[in-house]
Amino acid sequence: MTRTNPTPATTTGAIFLTEGGTETEIMYRHGFELPEFAMFPLLENPKAVVALRQVMSDMLDVAAEFGLSFMLTGLDYRASPDWGAKLGYSPAGLADANIASIAFLRESAKPYAGQIPQLLIGGCIGPRGDAYGMNAEMTAESAEDYHSVQLETLKAANVDFACAATFNNIPEAVGVSRAAAKIGVPLSVSLTLDSSHRLRSGPTLAEAIPEIDRQAGEAAPDYYLLNCSHPLEYEPAIDGGDWINRLRGVRPNASKMEKIALCKLGHIEDGNPVELGQQLGDLRARHPHMDIFGGCCGTGHVHLREIARALV
Repeated sequence: MTRTNPTPATTTGAIFLTEGGTETEIMYRHGFELPEFAMFPLLENPKAVVALRQVMSDMLDVAAEFGLSFMLTGLDYRASPDWGAKLGYSPAGLADANIASIAFLRESAKPYAGQIPQLLIGGCIGPRGDAYGMNAEMTAESAEDYHSVQLETLKAANVDFACAATFNNIPEAVGVSRAAAKIGVPLSVSLTLDSSHRLRSGPTLAEAIPEIDRQAGEAAPDYYLLNCSHPLEYEPAIDGGDWINRLRGVRPNASKMEKIALCKLGHIEDGNPVELGQQLGDLRARHPHMDIFGGCCGTGHVHLREIARALV
């Protein structure tokens, strides 16, 4: 379970930004369709590549402007076996797509060498099923087997880290953590909460994080994040328990709307960027160990700039 390229410890004092809601930016602001909500097929479309580079540079510009570090992911959320098969990719083709996604991020980051204190390149692992579904059929064992495929490819791509994003049940989080530890890829697990302030599968945040740690044991993720949840959804879940020290940051949705309703709109809802920035700045002030902040659905460089402004 030797892990290389560990994510910096919170004791370094650095603050990291992440990208915002790249999918919603590319769909609604740039007009590209995302079958199965997958970004990586756009790398085969030269016009989409131009738009993607612009989206990435707009966000990296914010980190450079405010002197903040950056953890960059963004194209491979759907690049796992079941989703790849739905999109018509063979196992070899899917592996190539994962490699190409990481290569694209590295190329996008090159112009910022020397401008951003630490710029880490990572893979993004989505859940096997619908992020808003129950996914009750998942076991830790099946999740470990399934997510090992993408993690092996990310290991070969020499990523600095991987983030398992929008996970909403304990067994799948345990399985992906075991897989990452066995393969040797530093991993964060980013959970998502609904309007009940719980994971869709039922547990509270205060129940889920300690239980994932307990079941995973030595293979527990390096840390946790929250994403695809607005402060209205996650703030009531932050109860001050000891588990909060395992939560290192948040990537909220821009809108206060409930997620399922938001998905059905067919257009972007960007909420109030200034208010969102202030809410994340307040979270950081209350929990100074938190040092990773970005966005999810509906957020872009405008939101990141307000977040950065509130953090520095």
